[in-house]
Amino acid sequence: MVEFITVLQVERGLAEHTVAAYRRDLTQLAAHLQARGVDCCAADAADLRDFLTEPSWQPATRARKTAAIRAFYRYLAASGRLDHDPSARLAAPRTAELLPKVLTVAEVERLLTRPSGSPCGLRDRALLEVLYGAGLRASEALGLRIQDVDLEVGFVRVVGKGDKERVVPLGRKGVASVLAYLQRGRPFLGAPGGIKPAQLFLNARGRRLGRQGLHLVVKRYAAEAGLPDTVSAHTLRHSFATHLVEGGADLRAVQEMLGHADLSTTQIYTHVSPAHLRRVYDEAHPRARAL
Repeated sequence: MVEFITVLQVERGLAEHTVAAYRRDLTQLAAHLQARGVDCCAADAADLRDFLTEPSWQPATRARKTAAIRAFYRYLAASGRLDHDPSARLAAPRTAELLPKVLTVAEVERLLTRPSGSPCGLRDRALLEVLYGAGLRASEALGLRIQDVDLEVGFVRVVGKGDKERVVPLGRKGVASVLAYLQRGRPFLGAPGGIKPAQLFLNARGRRLGRQGLHLVVKRYAAEAGLPDTVSAHTLRHSFATHLVEGGADLRAVQEMLGHADLSTTQIYTHVSPAHLRRVYDEAHPRARAL
């Protein structure tokens, strides 16, 4: 299993949290098989299906575990450790295509105005502006280096899934927030004169901000703004994409900015609001214009 995890990290370039999830899934599988006296390399399809019947798992969880198992056994078969792939006929459960939760423009505005003018507050505002203004994933925002942000042109260079790079515009307010953070926030995080990492966003000790720190930032200001406790960094990414589509942005342009490999992934953001549909209808349909 260790070799397979290394392949996921090095050769396939999967995100850190995806690799961690696969590791947990396969560790659970190994424990399940061991309890039944079955070696991983001797497991058959029935053994794998038995593991996947845990009733407490949500469809999305079961689908991810199925994907991890299939990837693992494909690797074993391809590397010659197995002469067949027992996972070949495993069918991933259908997951409900729930529309992503998004904030209104007014709610986003409430959120973005909450941070103070302290060094940490300036960092938090810049972080929230980048998450919403460029639609970045949490890992992408945390991985940003200072040189990845072009404040003159208003772009950020992002390394996304599979180590694929893309360039995403950043609006004027986002640029202003990052500039304020670089001038009056970041220099005062950590010990004076201390060596700091290249990453743009630092914690109060002057070290690279972690995923938990980002999570706490979003949760804190969401609570202060009176927003649901389900708001996350991904909510801001969903809101970014939805507001672009509602504003008339081309879906392929949104796909490029989000870093989606397939347009079908981006098409979920065509769930526009009823008010927007009414406006589009009134502006476009001849019977509406005739009134």
